[in-house]
Amino acid sequence: MTATIHVIFGPQGAGKSTYARDLARRLPAVGFAIDDWMGRLFGPDMPEPLEFDWMMERVERCEAQIWSTAAAVLATGGSVILDLGLMRRSDRQRVADIAAAVEIPVQFHFVDAPVEVRRERVLGREEVAGEGFRLLVTPEMFHFTEKAYEAPDEVELRGCVISTSA
Repeated sequence: MTATIHVIFGPQGAGKSTYARDLARRLPAVGFAIDDWMGRLFGPDMPEPLEFDWMMERVERCEAQIWSTAAAVLATGGSVILDLGLMRRSDRQRVADIAAAVEIPVQFHFVDAPVEVRRERVLGREEVAGEGFRLLVTPEMFHFTEKAYEAPDEVELRGCVISTSA
């Protein structure tokens, strides 16, 4: 089996983390979820109220460390699963460019669900939980993230594994 970078993406509440965990067991592969890393490393220090710049600086640090660790797994011939959010097309393209530069196959997995289902999931669970990380998601935060998310077009979806949940 060839070492592969599996990239999970989609809007919030679509079921990406569940999909990524299931995929890691089926392949096998080592999974990297940004929420888990953020929670373990920075959850106890999270300011109240949450500051966007504070959060994004730490997300970038976590992503850098995830890439470093994932590269070590790939170097041994293992596959990795990246559950990093990747809300914008440019973020997904950056991952594709990195994979191409190191000549590692990449497989994108698009996970989606209807907006009503996603809203109910996100707001109904009261908080986004990673290991040691708790974040109350308000309707305003859901709306903000919905506006920031860039859905893939037909070109980007070519070659993607597509999973939808209801």
